[in-house]
Amino acid sequence: MKQPAGHHIAEFNVGILSHDWDDPRVADFVNGLDLVNRVAARSPGFVWRLGDDDMEAAQNDVAGVLGGNPRTASTLSVWRDVPSLEHFVWNTVHKRFYDRRHEWYDMGAVLRLVMWWVPEGHRPTIAEAKARFDLLDRDGPSDRAFGWSWLKRAD
Repeated sequence: MKQPAGHHIAEFNVGILSHDWDDPRVADFVNGLDLVNRVAARSPGFVWRLGDDDMEAAQNDVAGVLGGNPRTASTLSVWRDVPSLEHFVWNTVHKRFYDRRHEWYDMGAVLRLVMWWVPEGHRPTIAEAKARFDLLDRDGPSDRAFGWSWLKRAD
């Protein structure tokens, strides 16, 4: 899929931890978050990430779009382009954590990631990200909400 001129790529991933945040069985994940986020912020092509306090508030808001599950773990970020995001996901310390996701997450939910194009300078909200997530879940991949396979297929 060709990136529209004047746009960046937004990504939202969400999962439910298998155990509470303070459970020793997810300690490696919890203790590695700051490292992964620092590497992301220093990665070429990184544009923006919703801050920890805002993300935590959104995750814990029982009236919010994420449902208030205290085990929710999510990230909302914007990248210059797909190659930049791909490099971070598959070629940095993030990959080590991704490879261990089965240890920490309830893998019952199949859909965990959505991507979409955003105009340069736009900072998506959690409500916007959840709407894209729901669009992908409801209608399948399109140029408005997609995953890795859609990007590869559309090349």
